[in-house]
Order: sequence, then structure tokens, then C-alpha cells
Amino acid sequence: MFRSVSRRRTGLQRESFINRYKVTIRRIPKWHRLSLVGVGLFILTTAQMSVQALASSRGVQSVVTTVHTARDSQTQGRNPSVEIRIDTNRPVLKLYRRGVLYKRYDVALGKPSTPSPIGKWKVVDKQKNWGGGFGTRWLGLNVPWGTYGIHGTNRPELIGKYVSNGCIRMRNADVEQLYDLVPVGTPVIISGNPLQTRRTLTFGNIGADVLLVQHRLQDAGYYTGKFDGRFSGETQFWLSLYELAHHLPMDGMVGPDDYQALGLI
Repeated sequence: MFRSVSRRRTGLQRESFINRYKVTIRRIPKWHRLSLVGVGLFILTTAQMSVQALASSRGVQSVVTTVHTARDSQTQGRNPSVEIRIDTNRPVLKLYRRGVLYKRYDVALGKPSTPSPIGKWKVVDKQKNWGGGFGTRWLGLNVPWGTYGIHGTNRPELIGKYVSNGCIRMRNADVEQLYDLVPVGTPVIISGNPLQTRRTLTFGNIGADVLLVQHRLQDAGYYTGKFDGRFSGETQFWLSLYELAHHLPMDGMVGPDDYQALGLI
């Protein structure tokens, strides 16, 4: 029964894509259609590779999450009203209990080229003594486009700065205290403007800005893929169709013209 429903859904998605592709093709000059076909085939091939790699990584993450969720199942229910909040405009982590500020810690956040992941996440993994740049404690987050977490550091002098690859760094003494206060399942809200730097998005980029573009493409009827914040071949393909249909440069990148057309600036 499940396979039958899944195949029917896949068939409907394929039919919807073909209809959208035909409409787009009719809107563009004939001499551009051949190049569109070539680009489409290339991007679709890349998309298949990206989807396979993503599925593989998700399988590994699922196993890790399941193991640590079971391990911390007892502590998970002890303090369900704990919440972590981080505003990327200021490198400070705030811990709330029952809606009241309980603790605050100075932290280091992601640099502009690799920003900390803006969004609403949860702690899904807890580890001790990874060592090196990860310090003495690790609190993993369920960010779909990569491995991000709250962890210690071997460079405490950088606390208060924007220097990481996206993770939230803490002094080891602080993260050890936080580790004991925060169970698996704790909400982590990272706020900020994902378009603050408004970088040109290209194949391989990841982040909250990519996720925002995926949603805008879907709102315009040009995206049926996964909302994972990954600029994969599939995302690039749908973006290219959108660019062609809206008379934008078909470069498969999100630049100023694309941001404006998508209503993001």
C-alpha cells in the first residue's frame, strides 16, 4: 500500500514538473531552448548525485540521533521548559527556564561567510570530551544543511567574536555547566537576518538564506524539492527555470536581480 501511494505521488510530481517545464519552454525564444535542454540535463544529473549524498548523510544522522535520544530519555522530561536563545547581532547565549532568564554566557558565533544557522532548532545530541577545537562538551542541533552545535573551545580568547564556521563556541567551564542544565529536546532559537550579507548563492552553498530562496521559489510555483538549505543541483535547476521564465540572466546563481525578483529585497 505504501509503495503504491509513494509511486502515485512521484508520478504526480513528475507530471507537474513536465507541465511546468513545457510552459516555461514556450515562453522563451527558440534559439535558447537547446541550451536550456543541455543545462537541464547537466543539473538533473548533479541533482541526483546530491540527493543520494543527502539521503546517505541523513541516514547516519538518524542513527546518531536515535542512540542519544534513548540515552537521555530520562533527563529529557525533567525540565521541559528550558529554552536557549541566541541573537546573532550580539554574541551572547541566554538560557531561559519557564520563560524567565536564568543564565547568560558570552559565546563566539559564525563569521559572515559561514554564519550561525538562523532558525528554530532542538538539541538532538550530547557528547563529552571531543577535544581539540570542540572543547569538553558538545550539544548537537538538528540543522538540516550541516553539522552544527554548541561546544567548548581551545581558543577562549576568541569568545565574543564572529570567528567560527557556524557553531556556537563557549568557554569550557560554561559549556560544561550548560550541558548539565540542558536535556536532549531543548529548543534552541537562533534569531537574526539571514540576508544580512546578501551573498551571491551558488551551487554548493548552504544556509538559512538558501532555505529562504527555496521557499520563495516554491511560492512562485518553481520548486518541489526538499527544504534543506542546500543549494544542490535540484535547487539550481528550479532556479534556472525561474530565471528563464522571468527574463533574468540564466546563470543558476542567486544574485541581486534574483533577490529582487523573488521579493527578498
